[in-house]
Amino acid sequence: MAGATITVTDADFDEKVLNSDKPVLVDFWAAWCGPCRQIAPSLEAIAAEHDEIIVAKLNIDENPATAAKYGVMSIPTLNVYKGGEVAKTIVGAKPKAAIVRDLEDFIGE
Repeated sequence: MAGATITVTDADFDEKVLNSDKPVLVDFWAAWCGPCRQIAPSLEAIAAEHDEIIVAKLNIDENPATAAKYGVMSIPTLNVYKGGEVAKTIVGAKPKAAIVRDLEDFIGE
């Protein structure tokens, strides 16, 4: 699984994210969101470099129920789910190094 982000939807969110045995970083994004496009390469790199976390993308325009359930009001929002619960929330575009720092509890640097 390491090496690429996965796509999740309202339909498979529970299966792919909440039931995962690894922490899952979910990027709530939309095609029209500039900052979302800005951080996409960083998230791809994190997915490629860290197999201890799964990096998933959820398009909020196509999957509004999950975004609403977790109160995602602005994008990009990155939620880390661990054991079926939100363990960390990161809001806004940040440089890759800052995202990695925010994830240090979940990835071995």
